[in-house]
Amino acid sequence: MAKATTASTPLSFVEIVMRADVETIRAALEAKIKVDELLSEREQAYRRIAELEAQVEELMGEPGVFIFPATPFPVSGFSKSLPAPAKKPVPAPLAPATGKAQSKNNPA
Repeated sequence: MAKATTASTPLSFVEIVMRADVETIRAALEAKIKVDELLSEREQAYRRIAELEAQVEELMGEPGVFIFPATPFPVSGFSKSLPAPAKKPVPAPLAPATGKAQSKNNPA
């Protein structure tokens, strides 16, 4: 009969490698399967968020006009204090053409 304490104790890399008994390996496999399920669920949530944001941009009529607020919950890879997205820089105007061809080696 399997011990219930193995599944409830946190597994460390050292425990998995050094105490490579069946129960520890089974618990590590179950944890890996659960993590994979959660990551799949997370991916679906991000896909849904992308769809919602695309709908907002479609309503606004132009992408990038609506500035989305920061996430209400801490999310991996995102800080709660994210700065607002910077506006696209306006390209600098080109210098007027002088009519003379300039050489690379002779800056006259």
